[in-house]
Amino acid sequence: MNTIIKQIKTISLLLLGLVLSNVASAQQSLTLKDALNYAVQNSVNVRKAKLDIDAGKYKTEEIRAQALPQLTGSASLTDNLIIQSIVLPGEFFQKPGEVIVAKAGTKYNAGAGVQLNQQLFNQTVFTGLKAAKTSESYYKLSADLSEEQIIELVANNYYSVLVNRQQLNVIDTNIKNVQVVEKIIANQYKNGLAKKIDVDRISVNMTNLLTQREQIINAIRQLENQLKFSMGMPVETAIVLPSTELTEVSQLPEMSESIDLDNRTELKIARVQKELYTLDRKAKISEYYPTLALNSNYNYSGVSNKFDLFKGGNTTANWFDIASVGVTLKIPIFDGFATRSRVRQADVNLKKVEEDIRQTKNSLNLAYENAKIGLRNNMNTINAQRKNVLLAQEIYTSTQNNYNNGLANLTDLLETENSLTEAQNNYNQALLNYKIAEIQLIKSNGNIKSLLQ
Repeated sequence: MNTIIKQIKTISLLLLGLVLSNVASAQQSLTLKDALNYAVQNSVNVRKAKLDIDAGKYKTEEIRAQALPQLTGSASLTDNLIIQSIVLPGEFFQKPGEVIVAKAGTKYNAGAGVQLNQQLFNQTVFTGLKAAKTSESYYKLSADLSEEQIIELVANNYYSVLVNRQQLNVIDTNIKNVQVVEKIIANQYKNGLAKKIDVDRISVNMTNLLTQREQIINAIRQLENQLKFSMGMPVETAIVLPSTELTEVSQLPEMSESIDLDNRTELKIARVQKELYTLDRKAKISEYYPTLALNSNYNYSGVSNKFDLFKGGNTTANWFDIASVGVTLKIPIFDGFATRSRVRQADVNLKKVEEDIRQTKNSLNLAYENAKIGLRNNMNTINAQRKNVLLAQEIYTSTQNNYNNGLANLTDLLETENSLTEAQNNYNQALLNYKIAEIQLIKSNGNIKSLLQ
């Protein structure tokens, strides 16, 4: 049942990918969960990491083949253009004191054979097989880490787009407010109640807001392209991110004093690397061991002075066969301390990976502590900026009423408007920083894949 459900989920993701990639003109509502699941299926880095898993399996098969029988076939056909001569003493032919030159061999030789070799004991091969199996675990963990990294990257990019869209909303609201003031000043100027400089100042302010709006729109497009690129989605695909994905923040999540590092993929990879270096050391030590191999061969050969080797019964060729079986024992005696040097190099690598593990633990703890600090700081900033936005809104509304009633000048109105814009942008930036710190906290707990659910 679980397999069927998993297949249904996979089919759904593939259908989503087809829709998003083939229908560039139709805008798709893309939630954070959809974006992350799409990225896990389509990101180039993730897909390459999964291909590395397959490569690791094939590597294991390659090394396993060294422990299996090795069977080789061979065939040959030789035309001895000049047959070798040998010198024989005449005594062999009752001609003492003379030298007899005789031809050795025949003009045509043919043969075929098979050779078999089987490792009976070779510690290097057996250790290499264990290392290959461990490498498969390494590639699987690397694929998991690639997924976690792409989830983090896509989530950060996703929230960056949303925050910039919030800033665009702020600019649009300010433009509407300035347009109202602009109409009021234009009417006042017509009636002689406002100066030309006030009309010019409000016009300059409007131009600045429109320029800022265009800059934010361009920034949003760039961020959306970056988001789609990180997801592995064609950049020409049009998407819409629901504004509801950027929710308000009212309280901090639960944060423990410390974290369990055992479920962190980075540490698992470091430990597998240590295991690989340990096996590498064993492979170097195994060079001291003798090796024992079974070998056998069978050959069938034919010779003739005419090219009639393959004419069956009507031939002058002579055919004969030969077979042998044996074992080969190789015992290392002295290699100039080369093996000892390789073992010591392996010892150094083991010590280095131990330092890497220690550094990884410190790094993971540092990331967790920084995430907690970031969450608390940004929560304080969010609360402060939320109050600041409300206060700036009240001041702006009051100043606008006073300006309409002639109790405030245009400078006061523009200053309060700028303060309101700054407060709103600061709030949005604090919200983005909080979301990024929240992702870091989830990642530090080893639960980054929970965002996919």
